[in-house]
Amino acid sequence: MRIAIASKSGTEVDQHFGHAEKFHIYELGGSCASPTKISEVSVVKFCSADPDHAFGPSRMADILAALNGCTLMLTAQIGEYPRQELEKAGIRHVSASGPIEEAICSALHADNLCHCRSTGCSC
Repeated sequence: MRIAIASKSGTEVDQHFGHAEKFHIYELGGSCASPTKISEVSVVKFCSADPDHAFGPSRMADILAALNGCTLMLTAQIGEYPRQELEKAGIRHVSASGPIEEAICSALHADNLCHCRSTGCSC
């Protein structure tokens, strides 16, 4: 499973989807306690500084292309339009905060997506 993380610090889930200029991509192996960072993808941020900005379908399409292969995204916050577009593209969104590895584990357990429960998950 590939997971996209909106993180300004690189260590915490600490960024709003629309403000992210890059997403950290993690690969989940056999345990939710051992995600591995495999890349970072740069994007043009979805939101502009203009509070009346129009939602940009082409910006969203570019972000979705950059997230190809991801099935889960963690962000500090997200607007309704991008959340719906992620869902249409098969990417589940979870609002989260805190250290990336802990946030991934918490999100997977909250959605019953953790496959290591039967093996005694240590996260």
